[in-house]
Amino acid sequence: MKFGVVIFPGSNCDKDMLHVIKNVLKQEAIELWHKDSDLTMFSKEDCIVLPGGFSFGDYLRTGAIARFSPIMEKVIEFANQGGKVIGICNGFQILCEAGLLPGVLLRNKNQKFVCENKFLRAESKSLLTQNVPSNKVLKIPVAHAEGRYFCDENTLQELKNNGQILFRYCSESGEIAEEYNFNGAVDNIAGVMNKNGNVFGMMPHPERCMESELGNEDGYLIMSGLLNKAIQNG
Repeated sequence: MKFGVVIFPGSNCDKDMLHVIKNVLKQEAIELWHKDSDLTMFSKEDCIVLPGGFSFGDYLRTGAIARFSPIMEKVIEFANQGGKVIGICNGFQILCEAGLLPGVLLRNKNQKFVCENKFLRAESKSLLTQNVPSNKVLKIPVAHAEGRYFCDENTLQELKNNGQILFRYCSESGEIAEEYNFNGAVDNIAGVMNKNGNVFGMMPHPERCMESELGNEDGYLIMSGLLNKAIQNG
């Protein structure tokens, strides 16, 4: 399987993602510059990754300029043809700006950048969550100032009805409550997917917790799902 990692001016998690794809997932990783306009080397069994960072300095609003990079037209075509696409943090913001995912990411409710481990609960079955054991509470780092997911009531109800909510922020024991909703996201949402189940976005960074040397491998449970292969849990 091939992964294409898109690099925008201001990306800063691309090297982390390339590292875990090659050395943890043991898959081929290809660097893609934002001005590239050819994704014909990828099939729908492959995956395009939009990594975290501060594309174009977050000017105007996060992801608003990157959305118009030449490669995004091809990413949209790839997704519409059934190819797998995942956006993490800034990548999630870009996918929302591009219309590949519903909703928008706003400033955190406390107006501050937050960089620390947070707890998540998987809310639906999908490629991205298929290897997360039932009732497993994930500990995944976040690093964002504009990660407050928002959508209108009709969209939220549609997300619920279609099982499109991937993750919610929760307590260490898995309780969903406002006190664990550190950035003010609607309904504690930390990640969503499209209706077809091939485009994924999440604010937390699974690529930062995939190796035993880091003391936390919960991110592997998420990223390994993209391989469309079950792993042995426990």
